[in-house]
Amino acid sequence: MHSPLTARDLVMSPKIREECGVYGVYGARDAAAFVALGLHALQHRGQEACGIASFDGEKFHNERHLGLVGDSFTGSDLSERLPGSVAIGHNRYSTAGKTLLRNTQPLFADIPGGGLAIAHNGHLTNAFLIREQLVRDGAIFQSTSDTEVVLHLISRSRRTHFIDRFVDALRQIEGGFAFVGLMNGDDGQVKLIGARDRLGIRPLVIGRKGEAFVLASETCALDMIEAEFYKELEPGEVVIIDESGINFIRAFPKVPKRPCVFEFVYFARPDSIVGGRSVYEVRKKMGEILARECPADVDMVIPVPDSGVPAAIGYAQESGLPFELGIIRNHYVGRTFIQPTQQIRDIGVRLKHSANKSLIEGKRVLLVDDSIVRGTTSTKIVRMIRDAGAREVHFRSASPQIKHPDFYGVDMPSTERLLAANHDLEAMTKLLGADSLGFLSIEGLYAALGEEARNADYPQFSDHCFTGDYPTILADHERENGGEAPQMSFLVDVA
Repeated sequence: MHSPLTARDLVMSPKIREECGVYGVYGARDAAAFVALGLHALQHRGQEACGIASFDGEKFHNERHLGLVGDSFTGSDLSERLPGSVAIGHNRYSTAGKTLLRNTQPLFADIPGGGLAIAHNGHLTNAFLIREQLVRDGAIFQSTSDTEVVLHLISRSRRTHFIDRFVDALRQIEGGFAFVGLMNGDDGQVKLIGARDRLGIRPLVIGRKGEAFVLASETCALDMIEAEFYKELEPGEVVIIDESGINFIRAFPKVPKRPCVFEFVYFARPDSIVGGRSVYEVRKKMGEILARECPADVDMVIPVPDSGVPAAIGYAQESGLPFELGIIRNHYVGRTFIQPTQQIRDIGVRLKHSANKSLIEGKRVLLVDDSIVRGTTSTKIVRMIRDAGAREVHFRSASPQIKHPDFYGVDMPSTERLLAANHDLEAMTKLLGADSLGFLSIEGLYAALGEEARNADYPQFSDHCFTGDYPTILADHERENGGEAPQMSFLVDVA
């Protein structure tokens, strides 16, 4: 017999808290094949499960798998398994516990007015409270995914039209999210829909490929199928694509946007454009500013591959130091940060990296990485470089110190697991085994993003992992912690 779910199961436990990739195509022959390609480009956003749903004009088709896209959606029969000119897809990353097929998206339901397949990237910060009320009212849940909460809200909405029911559901949820969905609407037309949270914490872009429209978490997934960038969906905006074309409605009042800064630090692929900024150029600029803020007397700059490469290039160019590949990465192993358990993370570090001993031996080296979260990977990297014969090992993080947990989809569920939240700089340096340690300042981060300064009243980004300044209500977290609310920036309407 299973005990009932608690808020800690759904929020503080990282089981359903995920950073994922979403993709959708409308109006393309063999849409599912394009979705599979797009998900492959978004594989870095989630490596544990994937799914595709399509609509062939009469009925929905939904196929979900545990594992990678390339292992799941292959073969010449893909268009027979998932026929139709409209399809959506999802890459899933659960941060701990079992990866279950029942939690894999897209989720599908027959609801009043038609069928709906839906997938989302992000995390709803009041999902447990809503779920608890729904269960009391008789709802039956088949998964532990917060996406299913939205299906129930849509189904129970008293609004007449399908889109209105969807918007009604969006207005009841809090957090950071980007949705894609297939909707067999009450007007007889199948619709591809997309939505972003009112602050734009999670990304969603629109592309065009001929007459077809594409929705994607990142622009690199548009490039994969040679789709042209059309626009970035605005925060709080809903897009509806059907036979009449593309239409936009605003689900929320307009407020100052707060896109997640961690997209630039870590999650987005460097060849993506996020918020009009080149991720590669921003990360390179972070390295340049880091070199000015935290210089080091060393022989060479070595990136921690692959995410630390752009910042290391910027650091080396700014400081005039040689940039060297002192760590060789095995590309057949996934990113350590996107693995479900600490045990697998530890194994992943040993599998992923090897030291270039002939280059390192007897040298003073500076390691540059994108960030330090738990410190597990960084400690092992430093030890590996020392074992390879380095005379000195210095470490630099191209982001500020991560001192606060995330509640919008990033794997930082508790303060106790964050290195910088529990140790000062001297202690962290000792724990990592480094000769020195340095972090980019919050001012340096904003400068790299092209901002003159951080607006303390209404910050330009969701930077809560560094500042503790949370942009939304954290209802589930507050309840779990006896009503103790973190610092918040309150929303204000803008013209």
